[in-house]
Amino acid sequence: MSSVRVSRHARIRMMAAVATVCALSAAPLTPQAVAADTPPYSETYRPQFHFTPQKNWMNDPNGLVYYKGEYHLFYQYNPNGNSWGDMSWGHTVSKDLVHWEELPLALSHDDEEMVFSGSAVVDWNNTTGFGTKKNPPMVAVYTSAYKDGGKQAQSLAYSTDRGRTWTKYQGNPVIDIGSDNFRDPKVQWYAPTKSWLMTVSLSAEHKVQFYSSKNLKDWELQSEFGPAGATGGVWECPDLFPLAVDGDKNNIKWVLVVNINPGGIAGGSAAQYFIGDFDGKKFTAEDKGTYTPPTGTVVQDFEGSGFGDWTTTGTAFGPGPAAGAVDGQGAVSGFDGKGLANSFHGGDGATGTLTSPSFTVDSPYLNFKIGGGRHPHEPGTVMDRTPPEGTVLADFEGGTYGDWTATGDAFGTAPATGTLPHQGQVSGFLGDGLVNTFRNGDATTGTLTSPEFVVDKKHINFLIGGGNHPAASDHPTAVELLVDGQVVRSATGKDAEALNWASWDVGDLAGKKARIRIVDHNTGGWGHINVDHIVLSDALAPRVSQETSVNLIVDGKVVRSVTGADSESLDWASFDLRPYAGKEARIQVVDMNTAGWGHVMADRFTAADKPALSVVQRADWADYGKDYYAAVSWENAPGGKRYMIGWMNNWDYGQSVPTSPWRGAQSVPREMALRTVDGRIRLTSKPVGSLESLRNKRPTKASGVTVKSTSKPLIGPTAQGRALDIEATFSVENADRFGLKVRTGAGGEETVIGYDTTTQELYVDRTRSGAGDFNSTFPGVQTAPLKPKNGKVKLRILVDWSSVEVFGGNGEAVITDQIFPDPSSTGVEVFAEGGTATLDHMQAWQLKSIWR
Repeated sequence: MSSVRVSRHARIRMMAAVATVCALSAAPLTPQAVAADTPPYSETYRPQFHFTPQKNWMNDPNGLVYYKGEYHLFYQYNPNGNSWGDMSWGHTVSKDLVHWEELPLALSHDDEEMVFSGSAVVDWNNTTGFGTKKNPPMVAVYTSAYKDGGKQAQSLAYSTDRGRTWTKYQGNPVIDIGSDNFRDPKVQWYAPTKSWLMTVSLSAEHKVQFYSSKNLKDWELQSEFGPAGATGGVWECPDLFPLAVDGDKNNIKWVLVVNINPGGIAGGSAAQYFIGDFDGKKFTAEDKGTYTPPTGTVVQDFEGSGFGDWTTTGTAFGPGPAAGAVDGQGAVSGFDGKGLANSFHGGDGATGTLTSPSFTVDSPYLNFKIGGGRHPHEPGTVMDRTPPEGTVLADFEGGTYGDWTATGDAFGTAPATGTLPHQGQVSGFLGDGLVNTFRNGDATTGTLTSPEFVVDKKHINFLIGGGNHPAASDHPTAVELLVDGQVVRSATGKDAEALNWASWDVGDLAGKKARIRIVDHNTGGWGHINVDHIVLSDALAPRVSQETSVNLIVDGKVVRSVTGADSESLDWASFDLRPYAGKEARIQVVDMNTAGWGHVMADRFTAADKPALSVVQRADWADYGKDYYAAVSWENAPGGKRYMIGWMNNWDYGQSVPTSPWRGAQSVPREMALRTVDGRIRLTSKPVGSLESLRNKRPTKASGVTVKSTSKPLIGPTAQGRALDIEATFSVENADRFGLKVRTGAGGEETVIGYDTTTQELYVDRTRSGAGDFNSTFPGVQTAPLKPKNGKVKLRILVDWSSVEVFGGNGEAVITDQIFPDPSSTGVEVFAEGGTATLDHMQAWQLKSIWR
């Protein structure tokens, strides 16, 4: 269960602290507008071979079990809307893990609880007494998320008709430790002790607990595992299972999957794993030893009494290096020596910068340690917080709404003065008042409308935060401009409490009479809006930086940036300087954030020949993409196979992706294995074999295609498409990068699937993949380590209408990313950069839809 669900209101805000806001034009990109006559499962971004519900919100896969010829996939589901809320278990079944039949709701939320993530088993011996030995019950073990107080405990439900109808156990909960961060039980039968084994997460403590039971009702704690590996977010949805190493049944290792949010390898949500041994009570991970970073030349270690020739602005960094924690700060660890740069002087409310002198780039990498807040740099932002001059239509100061008119109960009787009860910290507003509709949580609705005014300047600027529910959606949280009673401009938040500037160009409306209406018609997750300082101006208000980051500046532009992980412990980070060799550069440590974790710490800047690796980079990941989370596996699959599936989304932007009437997809089910790769045991995956049944009988084939520093379209009747299965093998020659571009077309759209020979990494670049402006963290490049084998790089690429899944090598490097291209972007190209590469062999199949 994701951190967004730790409590109904407060925690849902924490997951998107790095999200930003943006204005939408008169014809905004809404969650995809769907024509009334559009047949189901044919909407613009609808996946054609990934499971999605016909409508409404879906996240974590739950209750994965095989019984009587059916693979059951339950999932976190909101039966009442297209955003997170009213968590229940949806249900679908499949005979082949490819074609799915959606069934009625299985487990519903009620007045007392939401039904969070969990698992399901077939109680073959009727240990529960819920069925009979002739008709063994299917038992769901799930987390009860109690609405009164937020406590989380483990509960049971059972079915005796193949999962079609369910009864909640009268004796619930079966495990209650009084915690509000105790969730996502994965249960299995452990044959050596003839008992049930539960793996469950203490999410905020970065621990997994193991319990044992004879009857699924009475449980005894056996042991705990953690903290270990990546701990930059909550631990959720654990899974534990055995696999043979390299197919040797005499060499069995156990895999513990721990999903983490945020703090994943690509940012936000991800699936981490550990390999080790399990003795029936305790899991012991293999010892990886201690980490020694590369040596190099220390540029700045902050060991002196002052900052030397580094310059400061603002007050955040104080008069010189800190000796650790400063007043009011938690314990600081992970820095070297006696000093470090620390921007917590004056608390999180202080801002400032610390900048190095200019230097000539003459080493491949710059390694350093960083800690503090996770607030990324956003291109195009400024550090000047001065509002634009003009006619202030409303600043919400003075304790009243003045002559604005309110309806409903969302706006209260007066402006808010900041953060409301149970709300994440609100920041970025001016003065002492703002509009904040988080009254009684997200449950309230209403409108707030200005008096009429004449548009007599070029822009309307305003500060906005809160939920991302555009004006054109069924339940908006938006600011609207009305002319002649019609909405001609609108803007929405981006699932973040921090306000930032949005602007409308209203030059074409000069002389018109208009009103501004603030709307909150949403009662689900992020069902509120924050607004302040609405001003008519001839100047466009630039967005303000809210980052806590270390930046590399070349030619006046930020070309590399990294943040802390919401932690007072510093960890290694690295900038690749090779593209900037010989250029003049500066290092800038920036704190422009005044909310929670609004500070940054840095130490030990070192020029080196190799990159230093962070704890996150040294951890093991089932998938290196942005969109693979809550990954869990099926129990008792035929033939002893271990199939895994993950939610194909990310909590950084999961509620903002532009899909409707559904939101959320599951990955392709994957067959898991343990393989020895480069002398180390790794968890590998490949698409389930039955997916090949969707292939068009006639693939496009190519062989011996050599490209040199160019891109070349693949020609053939099936070489293009929105749903493809591609197998390709490249020879590594002298190109810096090579690979395939898919979904190429309209306006230069492309999703680049490549291999970087200089870093030996597989990568997916979705910066030009289509719609991505709904969240600043969505565009980007994801990478996974992958060494060539015998000079070859082998790829399996699954392309769907709104995703790519890339399997490199023997499945040891996997990248899963959502994309939202124009439907006309269907091209495939082979490319090489900085030299020559050869596409030895390729086959590309168009895939049939599972819905038709």
